[in-house]
Amino acid sequence: MTTKPRDAAPSGASTGSGNAAATGEVREMFDRIARVYDPMNLAISAFQEPRWRRHLVRGARLRAGGSALDVATGTGKVAADLRRRAGATGRVLGVDLSPGMVAIAQGRFADRPGLEFVVGDALALPTEDGTFDAATIAFGMRNLPDYRRGFEEMARSVRPGGRVLCLEIARPRSRLARFMRWWFDRIVPLIGRLAGQGSAYAYLVRSVQAYPAPERIAEIMAEAGLVDVRWRGLTGGIVTLHEGTVPGR
Repeated sequence: MTTKPRDAAPSGASTGSGNAAATGEVREMFDRIARVYDPMNLAISAFQEPRWRRHLVRGARLRAGGSALDVATGTGKVAADLRRRAGATGRVLGVDLSPGMVAIAQGRFADRPGLEFVVGDALALPTEDGTFDAATIAFGMRNLPDYRRGFEEMARSVRPGGRVLCLEIARPRSRLARFMRWWFDRIVPLIGRLAGQGSAYAYLVRSVQAYPAPERIAEIMAEAGLVDVRWRGLTGGIVTLHEGTVPGR
């Protein structure tokens, strides 16, 4: 009988419609890396992650008193930025599969009224229909076992006319992006090994390689019922920001 290594990570393979990994495996991996998640994000993004996050939050178009849902919220940075946009009377809910991630977010932002974090499944969100003005997911869609269902749940949770946004790492095609691609494929696994999480960050690279092209993600969003779907690349296309609107019912 073989014993699974302590730091074993999912394969990162895709079924074509979603990540092939079991949900429990993904949860365990993110629990394990929760403490190093934020500094690692800065390092592996070549310090671009805060800028990408600003684009996402601006795209939500929240007004004072607005409400937003952040799926796969991680340590809560996107949710906190959305709450800042919505102001003192706004409401933001962050949902994540990993109790370890949620515990960090809860501890970090415990003093902010209107900002809540819960453990939950992106494919069965703990939300009522049409509750939020916008829903976001940053670097989490490629971890879901069913991309379309993920977008459907976000769309269900947002009011008609509200926005659904997805920020995700992509496989860039431009010459400008060749350095970032080399950095991501070669340096990110090395940084992961130095941080003692080599398998988790090797999974990250494999999951990006298996993630659908931006054009296909736009099609999946439309299949999930979203309209006015569009996308754009950031930093030479190393990440893409997809945006869609919930139609009137």
